[in-house]
Amino acid sequence: MSLAKPGYAYQRGLTDLGRGTFAYLQPDGSWGWSNAGLITDGDQSLLVDTLFDLKLTRQMLDTMRDAAPKAAGRIGTLVNTHHNGDHCYGNECVHGAEIIASVHATEEMKREQPAMLAGFMKAAPGLGLMGDYFLHCFRAFDFEGITPTLPTTTFSGHLTRKVGDKTVELIEVGPAHTGGDVLVHVPAERTVFTGDILFIEGTPIMWAGPVGNWIAACDQILALDCATIVPGHGPVTDKRGVKAVQGYLAYIRDEARKRFDAGLSARDAAHDIALGDYDSWGDAERIAVNVSTLYREFANDASPANPAELFGLMAEIWQSRRR
Repeated sequence: MSLAKPGYAYQRGLTDLGRGTFAYLQPDGSWGWSNAGLITDGDQSLLVDTLFDLKLTRQMLDTMRDAAPKAAGRIGTLVNTHHNGDHCYGNECVHGAEIIASVHATEEMKREQPAMLAGFMKAAPGLGLMGDYFLHCFRAFDFEGITPTLPTTTFSGHLTRKVGDKTVELIEVGPAHTGGDVLVHVPAERTVFTGDILFIEGTPIMWAGPVGNWIAACDQILALDCATIVPGHGPVTDKRGVKAVQGYLAYIRDEARKRFDAGLSARDAAHDIALGDYDSWGDAERIAVNVSTLYREFANDASPANPAELFGLMAEIWQSRRR
């Protein structure tokens, strides 16, 4: 069953949500193919997220200027919903804007810079299966020459901005997907941009957790008076999409807990869990990260994840599903 909101085609480029609000979509929503948003009123504008590299971000901004030349000619405010590069590596292209993110997201941006991904891309051909998987995920993007551009304003909890006469509410809901996730809610338009709290028709990936926070973030979206929901990846949706993501998280939590209690390793559990209703979602191998994060939560283990190990395990599952 499609979770796309009726009336909104999932196609590359700018989707007009009405009354000066837009979603910028990048099918197929897999690794790096993130969504962004534009909120305008009169000659004022707020951009929700940039894209994974400079070329993609510049193309997006050109498209926005064509659609709303008065407001998007100079974007006044940029909100990064979290620190992953596909939502902030294009920040340098938004000249002169106030850049807002949560305190946690900003600290994570300082640690995960584009030069690191550029280095991994160069090393990938010599890394066997893991390198093949890394190239499968990221070969479409150019991480060279990106200047890290950090937020100029940080916050915790809630922050409000005005775009013309429109109120925009920034709501911190992390740690969940990452440590500093933020929702961008436009009450007058009954619209919310969720960042990667929502992956629609693609598998969510829980880098941070705890899972209860992410499930609670879904509850916060469901409690809003919103009819149009723009996820971080995938098609524009409605509250059906929120409930589907919430259902996946609860299912994986419960299945991982059974295997944790039975003494299975995180690796064995990730291979063992049947995805059932979620098997058709893209990037199913992300279950490796989700189970690893859940196992650390179950064990009260505060140690950080090992990205190389996680990409190696995702590569195993990715290869097994291709056979």
